[in-house]
Amino acid sequence: MQYGARPKIWFAVYQLLWHLLLPFAFIRLAWRTRHSSEYLNHFSERLGFAYGKTITQGSVWIHAVSVGETRAAQPLVEAYLARGETILLTHMTLNGRRTGATLFEKAIAAGQLHQVYLPYDLCWSVANFIRTFKPKFGLFMETEAWPTIVFYCAEIGLPLFLVNARLSERSARRVKRFGDAGRSLFQAFSGILAQTQLDADRYRSLGVKQVKIVGNLKFDVPLDPSLVQQGKAWKQELHSKQRLMVCAASTRDGEEVIILKAWKDLLLGNTFEIAPLLCLVPRHPERFSEVANQIEDAGLTFRCRTEWIDTPKDDANVDVILGDSMGEMPMYYSAADLVVMGGSLLPFGGQNLIEACAAGCPVLLGEHTYNFQQATLDAIEMGAAKRIQGEPNAIVEALKEMLLNTAELAKMSNAAKSYALEHQGATQKIMAALEDLN
Repeated sequence: MQYGARPKIWFAVYQLLWHLLLPFAFIRLAWRTRHSSEYLNHFSERLGFAYGKTITQGSVWIHAVSVGETRAAQPLVEAYLARGETILLTHMTLNGRRTGATLFEKAIAAGQLHQVYLPYDLCWSVANFIRTFKPKFGLFMETEAWPTIVFYCAEIGLPLFLVNARLSERSARRVKRFGDAGRSLFQAFSGILAQTQLDADRYRSLGVKQVKIVGNLKFDVPLDPSLVQQGKAWKQELHSKQRLMVCAASTRDGEEVIILKAWKDLLLGNTFEIAPLLCLVPRHPERFSEVANQIEDAGLTFRCRTEWIDTPKDDANVDVILGDSMGEMPMYYSAADLVVMGGSLLPFGGQNLIEACAAGCPVLLGEHTYNFQQATLDAIEMGAAKRIQGEPNAIVEALKEMLLNTAELAKMSNAAKSYALEHQGATQKIMAALEDLN
Protein backbone atom coordinates (compact mmCIF):
# COMPACT_ATOMS: atom_id res chain seq x y z
CA MET A 1 0.00 0.00 0.00
CA GLN A 2 1.27 3.48 -0.89
CA TYR A 3 2.55 5.61 2.01
CA GLY A 4 -0.50 7.24 3.61
CA ALA A 5 -2.85 5.90 0.93
CA ARG A 6 -6.51 5.15 1.64
CA PRO A 7 -6.92 1.41 2.45
CA LYS A 8 -9.71 0.54 -0.01
CA ILE A 9 -11.35 -2.50 1.59
CA TRP A 10 -11.07 -1.19 5.14
CA PHE A 11 -12.38 2.21 4.05
CA ALA A 12 -15.36 0.68 2.22
CA VAL A 13 -16.32 -1.19 5.38
CA TYR A 14 -15.89 2.00 7.42
CA GLN A 15 -18.21 3.93 5.08
CA LEU A 16 -20.80 1.15 5.16
CA LEU A 17 -20.80 1.19 8.96
CA TRP A 18 -21.16 4.96 9.04
CA HIS A 19 -24.20 4.84 6.74
CA LEU A 20 -25.77 2.04 8.76
CA LEU A 21 -25.19 3.89 12.04
CA LEU A 22 -26.29 7.30 10.77
CA PRO A 23 -29.90 6.92 12.03
CA PHE A 24 -28.52 6.20 15.51
CA ALA A 25 -26.48 9.40 15.36
CA PHE A 26 -29.73 11.28 14.68
CA ILE A 27 -31.44 9.48 17.58
CA ARG A 28 -28.55 10.32 19.90
CA LEU A 29 -28.84 14.03 19.04
CA ALA A 30 -32.60 13.92 19.57
CA TRP A 31 -32.09 12.17 22.92
CA ARG A 32 -29.69 14.87 24.06
CA THR A 33 -32.34 17.54 23.52
CA ARG A 34 -33.65 16.54 26.95
CA HIS A 35 -30.74 18.66 28.21
CA SER A 36 -30.96 21.41 25.57
CA SER A 37 -32.95 21.96 22.38
CA GLU A 38 -29.77 23.48 20.90
CA TYR A 39 -28.47 20.00 20.06
CA LEU A 40 -30.66 20.04 16.95
CA ASN A 41 -29.60 23.55 15.90
CA HIS A 42 -27.55 23.66 12.67
CA PHE A 43 -28.38 20.01 12.12
CA SER A 44 -27.82 20.24 8.36
CA GLU A 45 -24.19 21.21 8.95
CA ARG A 46 -23.56 17.74 10.36
CA LEU A 47 -24.51 16.41 6.93
CA GLY A 48 -22.32 18.88 5.06
CA PHE A 49 -24.84 21.30 3.58
CA ALA A 50 -27.08 24.37 4.19
CA TYR A 51 -24.43 26.62 5.72
CA GLY A 52 -26.31 29.84 5.05
CA LYS A 53 -25.20 32.86 3.06
CA THR A 54 -22.19 33.93 5.15
CA ILE A 55 -19.62 31.63 3.56
CA THR A 56 -16.01 32.77 3.25
CA GLN A 57 -13.68 30.66 1.14
CA GLY A 58 -9.91 30.44 1.51
CA SER A 59 -9.90 30.61 5.33
CA VAL A 60 -7.56 28.92 7.74
CA TRP A 61 -9.58 25.93 8.93
CA ILE A 62 -9.14 24.97 12.60
CA HIS A 63 -11.02 22.00 14.02
CA ALA A 64 -11.51 21.96 17.81
CA VAL A 65 -13.81 19.12 18.77
CA SER A 66 -15.04 20.35 22.18
CA VAL A 67 -14.40 22.77 25.04
CA GLY A 68 -10.81 21.82 25.90
CA GLU A 69 -9.60 21.87 22.33
CA THR A 70 -11.41 25.15 21.62
CA ARG A 71 -9.73 26.84 24.58
CA ALA A 72 -6.38 25.38 23.58
CA ALA A 73 -6.84 26.75 20.04
CA GLN A 74 -7.43 30.30 21.31
CA PRO A 75 -3.82 31.58 21.03
CA LEU A 76 -3.50 30.04 17.55
CA VAL A 77 -6.80 31.53 16.37
CA GLU A 78 -5.86 34.95 17.72
CA ALA A 79 -2.41 34.81 16.11
CA TYR A 80 -3.91 34.10 12.68
CA LEU A 81 -6.57 36.78 13.14
CA ALA A 82 -3.79 39.25 13.97
CA ARG A 83 -2.21 38.37 10.61
CA GLY A 84 -5.44 39.31 8.86
CA GLU A 85 -6.54 35.75 8.09
CA THR A 86 -10.15 34.65 8.25
CA ILE A 87 -10.87 31.55 10.31
CA LEU A 88 -13.22 28.63 9.72
CA LEU A 89 -13.68 27.09 13.17
CA THR A 90 -15.35 23.68 13.32
CA HIS A 91 -16.57 21.67 16.31
CA MET A 92 -18.23 18.35 17.04
CA THR A 93 -19.98 19.25 20.31
CA LEU A 94 -22.51 21.85 21.37
CA ASN A 95 -20.36 22.92 24.33
CA GLY A 96 -17.36 23.36 22.05
CA ARG A 97 -19.41 25.61 19.78
CA ARG A 98 -20.72 27.61 22.74
CA THR A 99 -17.18 28.09 24.03
CA GLY A 100 -15.97 29.28 20.64
CA ALA A 101 -18.88 31.69 20.34
CA THR A 102 -17.91 33.25 23.68
CA LEU A 103 -14.15 33.36 23.12
CA PHE A 104 -14.32 34.79 19.61
CA GLU A 105 -17.48 36.88 19.84
CA LYS A 106 -15.84 40.00 18.36
CA ALA A 107 -14.21 38.14 15.46
CA ILE A 108 -17.53 36.45 14.63
CA ALA A 109 -19.38 39.77 14.68
CA ALA A 110 -16.71 41.30 12.42
CA GLY A 111 -16.99 38.43 9.93
CA GLN A 112 -13.39 37.32 10.56
CA LEU A 113 -14.39 33.95 12.02
CA HIS A 114 -17.12 31.55 10.98
CA GLN A 115 -18.29 28.63 13.15
CA VAL A 116 -19.86 25.44 11.84
CA TYR A 117 -20.09 21.81 12.89
CA LEU A 118 -17.68 19.38 11.30
CA PRO A 119 -19.80 17.05 9.15
CA TYR A 120 -20.19 13.38 9.97
CA ASP A 121 -17.37 11.36 8.41
CA LEU A 122 -19.33 10.34 5.31
CA CYS A 123 -17.71 10.59 1.87
CA TRP A 124 -20.43 12.83 0.40
CA SER A 125 -20.83 15.14 3.43
CA VAL A 126 -17.06 15.68 3.69
CA ALA A 127 -16.70 16.36 -0.02
CA ASN A 128 -19.49 18.94 0.04
CA PHE A 129 -18.04 20.63 3.12
CA ILE A 130 -14.61 21.01 1.47
CA ARG A 131 -16.11 22.17 -1.85
CA THR A 132 -18.23 24.76 -0.02
CA PHE A 133 -15.49 26.39 2.05
CA LYS A 134 -12.33 25.62 0.03
CA PRO A 135 -10.05 26.27 3.03
CA LYS A 136 -6.45 27.37 2.59
CA PHE A 137 -5.27 24.56 4.87
CA GLY A 138 -6.59 22.65 7.87
CA LEU A 139 -5.40 22.32 11.45
CA PHE A 140 -6.89 19.54 13.58
CA MET A 141 -6.37 19.91 17.31
CA GLU A 142 -4.73 17.27 19.52
CA THR A 143 -6.16 13.81 18.75
CA GLU A 144 -8.76 14.26 16.01
CA ALA A 145 -8.16 12.00 13.01
CA TRP A 146 -11.32 11.26 11.03
CA PRO A 147 -10.43 8.85 8.19
CA THR A 148 -12.71 10.23 5.48
CA ILE A 149 -11.60 13.81 6.01
CA VAL A 150 -7.91 12.99 6.38
CA PHE A 151 -7.73 10.79 3.28
CA TYR A 152 -9.92 13.12 1.19
CA CYS A 153 -7.70 16.11 1.96
CA ALA A 154 -4.60 14.09 1.10
CA GLU A 155 -6.10 13.00 -2.22
CA ILE A 156 -7.13 16.50 -3.35
CA GLY A 157 -3.88 18.07 -2.14
CA LEU A 158 -5.39 20.14 0.68
CA PRO A 159 -2.74 20.43 3.44
CA LEU A 160 -4.09 19.05 6.71
CA PHE A 161 -2.01 19.08 9.89
CA LEU A 162 -2.48 17.59 13.33
CA VAL A 163 -1.37 20.31 15.75
CA ASN A 164 -0.83 20.33 19.50
CA ALA A 165 -0.84 16.62 18.84
CA ARG A 166 -0.69 14.06 21.61
CA LEU A 167 -0.78 10.28 21.51
CA SER A 168 -0.80 8.16 24.65
CA GLU A 169 0.86 4.77 24.78
CA ARG A 170 -2.58 3.21 25.06
CA SER A 171 -3.82 5.00 21.93
CA ALA A 172 -0.67 4.11 19.98
CA ARG A 173 -1.20 0.42 20.77
CA ARG A 174 -4.82 0.71 19.67
CA VAL A 175 -3.80 2.25 16.32
CA LYS A 176 -1.21 -0.48 15.72
CA ARG A 177 -3.89 -3.16 16.16
CA PHE A 178 -5.38 -1.93 12.88
CA GLY A 179 -2.07 -2.59 11.11
CA ASP A 180 -1.40 -0.69 7.88
CA ALA A 181 -4.93 0.78 7.93
CA GLY A 182 -4.30 2.50 11.26
CA ARG A 183 -0.80 3.68 10.38
CA SER A 184 -1.89 5.04 6.98
CA LEU A 185 -4.39 7.37 8.66
CA PHE A 186 -1.68 9.32 10.49
CA GLN A 187 0.72 9.05 7.55
CA ALA A 188 -1.86 10.85 5.40
CA PHE A 189 -1.56 14.08 7.41
CA SER A 190 0.68 16.68 5.77
CA GLY A 191 2.51 16.96 9.07
CA ILE A 192 2.10 16.34 12.79
CA LEU A 193 3.17 18.97 15.32
CA ALA A 194 3.55 17.11 18.60
CA GLN A 195 3.47 18.42 22.15
CA THR A 196 6.36 16.37 23.50
CA GLN A 197 9.19 14.03 22.56
CA LEU A 198 7.13 11.09 23.85
CA ASP A 199 4.24 12.01 21.55
CA ALA A 200 6.58 12.51 18.59
CA ASP A 201 8.23 9.12 19.13
CA ARG A 202 4.85 7.39 19.15
CA TYR A 203 3.79 9.04 15.89
CA ARG A 204 7.12 8.10 14.31
CA SER A 205 6.57 4.51 15.43
CA LEU A 206 3.47 4.60 13.18
CA GLY A 207 5.62 5.50 10.19
CA VAL A 208 4.87 9.24 10.18
CA LYS A 209 7.85 11.11 8.72
CA GLN A 210 6.78 14.77 9.05
CA VAL A 211 6.79 15.16 12.83
CA LYS A 212 8.00 18.20 14.77
CA ILE A 213 8.00 18.92 18.51
CA VAL A 214 6.51 22.33 19.28
CA GLY A 215 5.28 22.21 22.88
CA ASN A 216 1.78 22.52 24.29
CA LEU A 217 -0.58 25.32 23.22
CA LYS A 218 -2.40 25.12 26.56
CA PHE A 219 0.52 26.95 28.19
CA ASP A 220 -0.18 29.94 25.89
CA VAL A 221 -3.89 30.18 26.73
CA PRO A 222 -4.46 33.42 28.68
CA LEU A 223 -6.56 33.38 31.83
CA ASP A 224 -9.51 35.77 31.72
CA PRO A 225 -8.32 38.65 33.96
CA SER A 226 -11.83 39.49 35.16
CA LEU A 227 -12.38 35.89 36.29
CA VAL A 228 -8.96 35.81 37.96
CA GLN A 229 -9.85 38.99 39.83
CA GLN A 230 -13.19 37.51 40.91
CA GLY A 231 -11.42 34.43 42.19
CA LYS A 232 -8.85 36.43 44.11
CA ALA A 233 -11.61 38.46 45.75
CA TRP A 234 -13.36 35.26 46.79
CA LYS A 235 -10.12 33.84 48.16
CA GLN A 236 -9.47 37.00 50.13
CA GLU A 237 -12.97 36.78 51.59
CA LEU A 238 -12.40 33.14 52.61
CA HIS A 239 -8.98 33.84 54.09
CA SER A 240 -10.37 36.72 56.12
CA LYS A 241 -12.47 34.06 57.86
CA GLN A 242 -9.43 31.73 58.16
CA ARG A 243 -11.05 29.35 55.70
CA LEU A 244 -9.22 27.42 52.97
CA MET A 245 -10.80 26.07 49.79
CA VAL A 246 -10.12 22.92 47.78
CA CYS A 247 -11.34 22.77 44.18
CA ALA A 248 -12.17 19.33 42.75
CA ALA A 249 -11.95 20.33 39.09
CA SER A 250 -13.41 18.78 35.95
CA THR A 251 -14.55 15.65 37.78
CA ARG A 252 -15.95 12.70 35.84
CA ASP A 253 -18.70 10.19 36.54
CA GLY A 254 -17.77 8.06 39.56
CA GLU A 255 -15.16 10.46 40.91
CA GLU A 256 -17.57 12.73 42.75
CA VAL A 257 -18.67 9.88 45.04
CA ILE A 258 -15.02 9.20 45.96
CA ILE A 259 -14.30 12.88 46.59
CA LEU A 260 -17.46 13.47 48.63
CA LYS A 261 -16.73 10.41 50.82
CA ALA A 262 -13.23 11.74 51.43
CA TRP A 263 -14.53 15.24 52.17
CA LYS A 264 -17.10 14.02 54.67
CA ASP A 265 -14.44 11.93 56.42
CA LEU A 266 -12.13 14.96 56.49
CA LEU A 267 -14.80 17.14 58.12
CA LEU A 268 -15.81 14.45 60.61
CA GLY A 269 -12.19 14.16 61.70
CA ASN A 270 -12.39 17.64 63.31
CA THR A 271 -8.81 18.27 62.20
CA PHE A 272 -9.42 21.94 61.43
CA GLU A 273 -10.53 24.71 63.78
CA ILE A 274 -12.44 26.22 60.86
CA ALA A 275 -13.60 23.64 58.32
CA PRO A 276 -12.27 24.08 54.76
CA LEU A 277 -14.66 24.49 51.82
CA LEU A 278 -14.93 22.14 48.85
CA CYS A 279 -15.72 23.56 45.42
CA LEU A 280 -16.85 20.65 43.23
CA VAL A 281 -16.88 21.36 39.48
CA PRO A 282 -18.12 18.50 37.25
CA ARG A 283 -16.66 18.43 33.75
CA HIS A 284 -19.98 17.97 31.94
CA PRO A 285 -22.83 20.44 32.59
CA GLU A 286 -25.52 17.83 31.95
CA ARG A 287 -24.37 16.13 35.17
CA PHE A 288 -24.87 19.14 37.46
CA SER A 289 -28.24 17.87 38.78
CA GLU A 290 -26.89 14.36 39.27
CA VAL A 291 -23.92 15.65 41.28
CA ALA A 292 -26.20 17.89 43.36
CA ASN A 293 -28.13 14.75 44.35
CA GLN A 294 -24.88 13.00 45.24
CA ILE A 295 -23.90 15.86 47.57
CA GLU A 296 -27.28 15.62 49.29
CA ASP A 297 -26.94 11.83 49.58
CA ALA A 298 -23.55 12.33 51.25
CA GLY A 299 -25.25 14.42 53.94
CA LEU A 300 -23.27 17.56 53.13
CA THR A 301 -24.66 21.09 52.93
CA PHE A 302 -24.14 22.85 49.63
CA ARG A 303 -24.97 25.87 47.53
CA CYS A 304 -24.76 26.24 43.76
CA ARG A 305 -22.42 28.79 42.22
CA THR A 306 -25.30 30.10 40.09
CA GLU A 307 -27.16 31.19 43.23
CA TRP A 308 -24.78 34.18 43.45
CA ILE A 309 -24.45 36.95 40.88
CA ASP A 310 -20.90 37.63 42.02
CA THR A 311 -18.65 35.28 44.01
CA PRO A 312 -20.16 33.46 47.02
CA LYS A 313 -20.17 35.42 50.29
CA ASP A 314 -22.49 33.76 52.83
CA ASP A 315 -20.85 30.33 52.83
CA ALA A 316 -20.05 29.94 56.53
CA ASN A 317 -22.32 26.93 57.05
CA VAL A 318 -21.74 25.40 53.63
CA ASP A 319 -19.61 22.27 53.16
CA VAL A 320 -19.60 22.26 49.35
CA ILE A 321 -20.02 24.76 46.54
CA LEU A 322 -21.29 23.08 43.37
CA GLY A 323 -19.59 24.77 40.43
CA ASP A 324 -22.58 24.65 38.10
CA SER A 325 -21.39 27.43 35.77
CA MET A 326 -19.61 27.30 32.42
CA GLY A 327 -16.35 29.01 31.52
CA GLU A 328 -15.39 30.04 35.06
CA MET A 329 -12.49 27.70 35.78
CA PRO A 330 -9.96 30.58 36.09
CA MET A 331 -12.15 31.99 38.88
CA TYR A 332 -12.34 28.66 40.70
CA TYR A 333 -8.59 28.09 40.40
CA SER A 334 -7.76 31.63 41.54
CA ALA A 335 -9.98 31.21 44.59
CA ALA A 336 -8.69 27.78 45.58
CA ASP A 337 -5.72 26.95 47.79
CA LEU A 338 -5.43 23.46 46.31
CA VAL A 339 -6.84 21.52 43.36
CA VAL A 340 -7.74 17.85 43.12
CA MET A 341 -7.67 17.23 39.37
CA GLY A 342 -10.61 15.31 37.97
CA GLY A 343 -10.25 12.58 35.39
CA SER A 344 -7.20 11.25 37.22
CA LEU A 345 -8.78 9.40 40.16
CA LEU A 346 -10.39 6.86 37.83
CA PRO A 347 -8.99 5.72 34.44
CA PHE A 348 -10.15 8.68 32.32
CA GLY A 349 -6.61 9.86 31.50
CA GLY A 350 -6.69 13.09 33.50
CA GLN A 351 -7.74 16.66 32.75
CA ASN A 352 -5.77 19.80 32.00
CA LEU A 353 -3.63 20.78 35.00
CA ILE A 354 -1.92 23.64 33.16
CA GLU A 355 -4.70 26.18 33.72
CA ALA A 356 -4.63 25.53 37.47
CA CYS A 357 -0.86 25.99 37.56
CA ALA A 358 -1.11 29.23 35.57
CA ALA A 359 -3.42 30.52 38.32
CA GLY A 360 -0.78 29.54 40.88
CA CYS A 361 -2.83 26.73 42.37
CA PRO A 362 -1.02 23.57 43.58
CA VAL A 363 -2.39 20.33 42.13
CA LEU A 364 -3.06 16.87 43.54
CA LEU A 365 -3.23 14.23 40.80
CA GLY A 366 -4.50 10.68 40.83
CA GLU A 367 -2.75 7.81 39.13
CA HIS A 368 -4.46 8.12 35.74
CA THR A 369 -2.84 10.97 33.79
CA TYR A 370 -1.89 9.32 30.49
CA ASN A 371 -3.53 12.09 28.42
CA PHE A 372 -1.19 14.62 30.06
CA GLN A 373 1.81 12.39 30.68
CA GLN A 374 4.67 14.81 30.06
CA ALA A 375 2.87 17.82 31.54
CA THR A 376 2.23 15.79 34.69
CA LEU A 377 5.83 14.58 34.99
CA ASP A 378 7.15 18.13 34.50
CA ALA A 379 4.74 19.62 37.06
CA ILE A 380 5.64 17.01 39.67
CA GLU A 381 9.36 17.48 39.00
CA MET A 382 9.07 21.26 39.45
CA GLY A 383 7.12 20.86 42.71
CA ALA A 384 3.87 22.25 41.30
CA ALA A 385 1.94 18.99 41.69
CA LYS A 386 1.88 15.80 43.76
CA ARG A 387 0.65 12.33 42.93
CA ILE A 388 -1.89 10.64 45.23
CA GLN A 389 -3.88 7.42 45.20
CA GLY A 390 -7.55 7.67 44.30
CA GLU A 391 -9.07 5.99 47.35
CA PRO A 392 -11.00 8.19 49.85
CA ASN A 393 -8.60 7.43 52.73
CA ALA A 394 -5.57 8.41 50.65
CA ILE A 395 -7.28 11.62 49.55
CA VAL A 396 -8.14 12.51 53.15
CA GLU A 397 -4.54 12.05 54.28
CA ALA A 398 -3.19 14.07 51.34
CA LEU A 399 -5.63 16.92 52.00
CA LYS A 400 -4.77 16.98 55.71
CA GLU A 401 -1.06 17.08 54.97
CA MET A 402 -1.38 19.90 52.47
CA LEU A 403 -4.00 22.10 54.14
CA LEU A 404 -2.20 22.03 57.48
CA ASN A 405 1.05 23.17 55.84
CA THR A 406 0.46 26.64 54.43
CA ALA A 407 4.21 27.13 53.87
CA GLU A 408 4.24 24.09 51.57
CA LEU A 409 1.14 25.38 49.75
CA ALA A 410 2.86 28.74 49.15
CA LYS A 411 5.99 26.99 47.86
CA MET A 412 3.95 24.83 45.48
CA SER A 413 1.98 27.88 44.31
CA ASN A 414 5.17 29.65 43.27
CA ALA A 415 6.41 26.49 41.57
CA ALA A 416 3.11 26.21 39.67
CA LYS A 417 3.43 29.74 38.29
CA SER A 418 7.05 29.12 37.26
CA TYR A 419 6.08 25.85 35.58
CA ALA A 420 3.31 27.53 33.55
CA LEU A 421 5.55 30.39 32.42
CA GLU A 422 8.54 28.21 31.56
CA HIS A 423 6.63 26.14 29.00
CA GLN A 424 5.04 28.97 27.00
CA GLY A 425 5.83 29.65 23.34
CA ALA A 426 4.12 26.82 21.42
CA THR A 427 2.00 29.21 19.31
CA GLN A 428 4.93 30.81 17.50
CA LYS A 429 6.67 27.44 17.11
CA ILE A 430 3.55 25.98 15.49
CA MET A 431 3.14 28.88 13.08
CA ALA A 432 6.83 28.76 12.13
CA ALA A 433 6.64 24.99 11.58
CA LEU A 434 3.52 25.36 9.40
CA GLU A 435 5.29 27.91 7.21
CA ASP A 436 8.12 25.42 6.71
CA LEU A 437 5.76 22.54 5.91
CA ASN A 438 3.23 24.40 3.75
